Amino acid sequence: MWTGAGLDRAFCAEPSAPPATDYARDVLPLMQKYCHACHGGAKTKAGVNFVQFKTTPDMLRDTKLWQTALRMVAEKEMPPEDKPQPAANERELIWKWIEISLKNSDASKLPKEPGRVTARRLSHLEYNNTLRDLLGVDAHYADSFPSDGSGGGGFDNNADTLFTSPLLMEKLLEAATGALDKTSDTLLSRSHSAASGQTREAAREILSYFAMRAYRRPVAANELERLMKLYDAAGAKGAAFYAAIRSAARAALVSPNFLYRIELDPADGAPHSLNDYEVASRLSYFLWSSMPDDELFDLAAARKLQDPAILAHQAERMLADPKAAAFTENFCVQWLGIQNFKNAVPPDPHKFPTFTPALRDAMVKETTTFFDAVMRQNGSLLDLLDCDYTFVNEELATHYGISGVSGSEFRRVKLIDKNRGGLLCMGSVLAFNSYPLRTSPVLRGKWVLTELLGAPPPPPPPQVKVLPPDEKAKNGQTFRQSLEEHRKKVECAGCHARMDPIGFGLENFDPIGRWRTEIAGTPVDASGVLTSGEKFNGAVELKAALMKKKDECVRNLAERMLAYALGRGLENYDAQAVKGIVDSVKKDDYKGATLVREIVLSYPFRFRHGEKQIKNEK
Repeated sequence: MWTGAGLDRAFCAEPSAPPATDYARDVLPLMQKYCHACHGGAKTKAGVNFVQFKTTPDMLRDTKLWQTALRMVAEKEMPPEDKPQPAANERELIWKWIEISLKNSDASKLPKEPGRVTARRLSHLEYNNTLRDLLGVDAHYADSFPSDGSGGGGFDNNADTLFTSPLLMEKLLEAATGALDKTSDTLLSRSHSAASGQTREAAREILSYFAMRAYRRPVAANELERLMKLYDAAGAKGAAFYAAIRSAARAALVSPNFLYRIELDPADGAPHSLNDYEVASRLSYFLWSSMPDDELFDLAAARKLQDPAILAHQAERMLADPKAAAFTENFCVQWLGIQNFKNAVPPDPHKFPTFTPALRDAMVKETTTFFDAVMRQNGSLLDLLDCDYTFVNEELATHYGISGVSGSEFRRVKLIDKNRGGLLCMGSVLAFNSYPLRTSPVLRGKWVLTELLGAPPPPPPPQVKVLPPDEKAKNGQTFRQSLEEHRKKVECAGCHARMDPIGFGLENFDPIGRWRTEIAGTPVDASGVLTSGEKFNGAVELKAALMKKKDECVRNLAERMLAYALGRGLENYDAQAVKGIVDSVKKDDYKGATLVREIVLSYPFRFRHGEKQIKNEK
């Protein structure tokens, strides 16, 4: 499953003009010499077989593999150090040919495939928000449910990990009962004709409107009849009018039609466009983590949501709505991997007494508020890498050494210190990727590779030597010297060569994100050399190096956000959609709202591949 490999030659030199390189004449002999021993013929380590690619067009069949190969060759991860190594000019020829071939490849020649999302249970956040908008109840019942997992793309709204257990069903029934008990009669009786009286026909009208909104689509006659039977049964037992209504409504709230986002397929299972109600739900759960509102329902009823112009306008409208904060916050903390910051082992309270739960929460608030501003105020996505502003309250401003901020309210401030600015230098990222007693260049470097560039290193080998728990000098060595000694091991060198220099560039930030100039009495060494050979010193120069890779970062963000919007991990066939999204974003000066719009207009967002229905034959 593709979770964001992207065109990720993280921190490698830019390719020169396309050389007159022929695959069969120039590249294939080098592949045979350095790659086929492990990845060809009978030997296919990691399931990779390069022998199957005989021509340049063959690459289109598996761009994901070649994108990974590009990074690994350019960053000298492959071939392994214990294997024959290509000369510098040979390595350069291979990775330049891969990059140029991928850039020049015509993704439009690939078969259009929207992919398929299985029926998706509402996540905890979606359940709470949907009850709020359906019933006017903001009680967060799902907070007591068994926890949701995270699947493809790393998000908790992935269809394949949203299971339903017996315990969860018990909780859902309790929640439905509790929510309906708190719902007024100015809400249950709300319908288009505002039915008056307490007649069976009024009950039918109320339940029809309620079920349409709960199921997020028109209700079939047989579905309504099932609800009416429950209404009748409750009335026969002496229940009052609205009590009988609640009895039927409770059944609707534990129905798969409410708990799951179900998209119907044609009998042949062929790729097809979603109907308007399905588009409305995809749009609302992407941007609001909740059900459609009346305007979306009305447009769906009028069959207008197939119009790209109307769909784009709705995305713009919804992004401007305060409910879109659910999208920016939920996506942001999961993408950046800081959703568990609250439950992580905190910094040592004796060494860092100023680190309080309130400060921790303020760090997360800074990050989500900043991301919200970029996305919802149509800021530049490049601000995520470096900018001259952030959002702080008094406690966080004091922590950063920013003057002139008082009170608990968050506000935008201009940054004078160029070492701050961008996600990379925020307290949430820096502190979460540290240990209780010291920073971790490894964790911080891995975070940049994984979350910003989409080029995660492989897991560490087993029985790796444990590094010192703090930053005190050991045996005459600083912590950095101890880590550099660790990197000399063959099994560790490749990955650490990618991660550590990036992390060292952030060493002026201590384990709780404060600026420092010394570590245990020794001046901070924040210099590093990237695998490309580029040298830098400190956060400012590191961010400048990252900015050179802005397109890779934007591609990774587009991949992650598309996975979040679809509720599934991306596959190789999604490359065409991602390329179109990124190209449009680049043409519009990397605007955040443009990224959202292009995802909503993309082929996999508006279409799906069905599951072939097999009829039983007598």
